[in-house]
Amino acid sequence: MGEIKGQWLEEKQKVETLVMIERAKEKGISMTRVCALLMISRRRVVRWRRKWHRSESLGNLKPGPREPLHKLFPAEMDAVLQMARKEEYADLGHRILAVTAWDLGLFFVSFSSVYRIMRSANLISMRRGQRPHNGRSIPPVRKELTGPNQRWCWDISYLPTYEKGSFLYLYLLLDEYSRKALCWLVSWHQTAQEAQRLIEWGLMNENILDLSEDQRPEVINDRGRQMKAKPIKRMFEDHHMPQFFARPRTPNDNPFVESLFGTIKTAPEYPGRFLDLDQAVEYFDRYFPWYNTEHYHSSIDYVTPTQCHQGLRGGIVAHRRHNLEKQRRLRKEVNRLSKTSLTDDPLCLIVNPSQAASCSVINA
Repeated sequence: MGEIKGQWLEEKQKVETLVMIERAKEKGISMTRVCALLMISRRRVVRWRRKWHRSESLGNLKPGPREPLHKLFPAEMDAVLQMARKEEYADLGHRILAVTAWDLGLFFVSFSSVYRIMRSANLISMRRGQRPHNGRSIPPVRKELTGPNQRWCWDISYLPTYEKGSFLYLYLLLDEYSRKALCWLVSWHQTAQEAQRLIEWGLMNENILDLSEDQRPEVINDRGRQMKAKPIKRMFEDHHMPQFFARPRTPNDNPFVESLFGTIKTAPEYPGRFLDLDQAVEYFDRYFPWYNTEHYHSSIDYVTPTQCHQGLRGGIVAHRRHNLEKQRRLRKEVNRLSKTSLTDDPLCLIVNPSQAASCSVINA
């Protein structure tokens, strides 16, 4: 028969083994000796005999408890589905949906559980009009950042208009640590003068000139003619702000602002084309306040860029973890008592998702 150790046996094989052992015992051969001859653990046979004598099934079951002690409450699963099906949250992925619910106090369920619940209800799909990352990009070497205003990134992006070959240009200055859009402007022209206006606004908004020279941010940009213009270089030199240039045809050297341009242009509300400068300014007047104060950014632990810029990230993340762990302990206590619904304890009540205010899209 060969060594049985480590093998899964069917119920019929287990019964045959037990019958063989019983017949051997009738002939004076001990169970320990028979198990040694069959090369099977005696403890394993003892478990089979115990079940066999109690007329229990010897079929193979999934290891572990049939129902985990920390399983979700039915009300929690219903809360996830109710929120996911609301129109105002239709554009959110499962992670952003979970973080939004945490901060609104609707439910405290992990990313994976929200994904599993949404997938079971066929609510998972690609919610953004772009191809997924190929996973082969290698980020450039950068010194570690410990706070805001240590490294700035800036770039210019084309904004199509309804006239073929005519474009508006979006100038954007980004703080790399917090991902906050420090300032922006839209123009019909790509010039060093417009770029200089952008940088000057950033210096004033962040009070950079009040800092000592060794505390001022370094700047990373591409190699466009606006970035290499003498007035821009001279301005950074005068303010003692080191300027670094990305390598040619290497967008990964300046990935954060490029990623933000991608976020901007794949937003559900993005019009795609603009009629004129006024329409573009009106749109971005709404978009960037939303992005800075309401958008949960995946690269900064799903807090908003403004919260990260203000140093609130650590406290918010710790508070979320505390709530998730508290809810997990509560599930264990309730499930140990074999309860099927939430108790009257106010700590475990779930707010009705219908009471939540919309926060997934840009306010009109």
